Amino acid sequence: MTDIDPVEIKRIRWRSRRGLLELDLVLERFLANGFEQLTMAELASYRKCLELDDTDFLDYVNGKAEVPDPELTHIIGILRTV
Repeated sequence: MTDIDPVEIKRIRWRSRRGLLELDLVLERFLANGFEQLTMAELASYRKCLELDDTDFLDYVNGKAEVPDPELTHIIGILRTV
């Protein structure tokens, strides 16, 4: 992930701040313990996750709802394990 512009990384981190505390906690752990190891494909999937509605995003991470987009399944799995 070293090819990404540092300003873009800051934008992604800023967009990771969410309106739901539970989701914020998951994403904060992820940013501290796994974000830097993402591949470019995983980063693209994570960006796509950031476009999701907070409640849907949290339901996917918590396993309360099935992830409808196969492209997001892997990154949601990573978020679940952090």
